[in-house]
Amino acid sequence: MKTKTLVINGILAALYIVVTLLIKPFGFSSIQFRVSEMFNHLVVFNKKYFFGIVVGVFIANLFFSELGLYDLFFGVGQSIVALSITIFSSKFIKSIWMRMIFNTLIFSFTMFFIAIALNLALGFPFWITWLTVAVSEFIVMAIGAPLIMALNKRINFAKLLS
Repeated sequence: MKTKTLVINGILAALYIVVTLLIKPFGFSSIQFRVSEMFNHLVVFNKKYFFGIVVGVFIANLFFSELGLYDLFFGVGQSIVALSITIFSSKFIKSIWMRMIFNTLIFSFTMFFIAIALNLALGFPFWITWLTVAVSEFIVMAIGAPLIMALNKRINFAKLLS
């Protein structure tokens, strides 16, 4: 891995952690407005952002989640699965906006991983919890898409790691 890629992914992981902590009371329960989840859209531009996002999720969950190992396994697992599906889909979905919409839907759907963790760790009812975390993820990702697109006009995420 190039030094530039490593440094940018380190910065991304740090940003993910800091933004997660800023809204911590709203990021680790059955309704999760984890604003840092908008960074998931970066893989739409370049798959190399995968590592920064996953490391950010891992560290945030390791040190700040009350769910312990459940959040490490299910939370990080959810990110890996959803990001991987989005990266794979880029072979078939060429429009950036369509990939962001697809990414939003995939992340919202795969929130069943988080519902399982909350069910196992805290006894939350699975189906209602899946609904609430999926809706809150959808809202964050839907609001995050135009924000990331606006940032992309200045930063050009696709070329930043090329």
